[in-house]
Amino acid sequence: MNDTTPDFLETPSGARLAYHHLPGASPGIVFLGGFQSDMTGTKATTLEAFAKAQGHAFLRFDYRGHGQSSGMMREGCIGHWKEDALAVVDQLTEGPQVLVGSSMGGWLALLVALARPERVCGLVGVAAAPDFTEDLMWDQFDEQTRTLILRDGMYQRPSEYSEEPYVITRTLIEEGRRHLLLRAAVPLQVPVRLLHGMKDEDVPYTTALRLAERLETEDVRIELFKSGDHRLSGDLELKVLQEQVQELLQRSSENLP
Repeated sequence: MNDTTPDFLETPSGARLAYHHLPGASPGIVFLGGFQSDMTGTKATTLEAFAKAQGHAFLRFDYRGHGQSSGMMREGCIGHWKEDALAVVDQLTEGPQVLVGSSMGGWLALLVALARPERVCGLVGVAAAPDFTEDLMWDQFDEQTRTLILRDGMYQRPSEYSEEPYVITRTLIEEGRRHLLLRAAVPLQVPVRLLHGMKDEDVPYTTALRLAERLETEDVRIELFKSGDHRLSGDLELKVLQEQVQELLQRSSENLP
């Protein structure tokens, strides 16, 4: 695993996406990272080692404006990152995939599964944050912050995970409204597993409950960690994540022709 030398995918939109792909058996696993995160985090690399040990294909990548991919973070929005995720799934993977989405990646995994239902055999959300631009940003901002975004086009919000602030743009907020999911039924039929920390200060665990209610599939399970925070990168949390992925891989393998 050499994170300094990724491969790159050139997309039709002109983005240059960094990725690491591990060949292996089907079903494969695709990891989708969070907002202003990258593919070198603990969950991504742990799952890669897990996939290698199990002999399954694995893909992790950086959206445009993230990590080692091209572009600037402040120029991106949910639609762009959905486009990037679809590009890597379409061009770099074969057969059924288990999608693992962390935070914003959980939202994007849902959008990919809806757009490519024939390619997705299961989904795991880790502190999944569907609709966060509306519910956890815009709806939570005070009038001064909203005015700043509308007037100047952006707001720099301090981040406890990085020295760089989160740049919240007007485009991010307004374009995000085109992809909101929790306002209606989410017509997915694949198994979904949702892991969430009850001490998550960024995405409340009630988001997992709302999502479970909206999903049309009956095969939904939620795993709550009473002392878990937003990262969910402790030993127990990573162990449970691998177990959930293993279950979905096994179930899909049993159903393959």
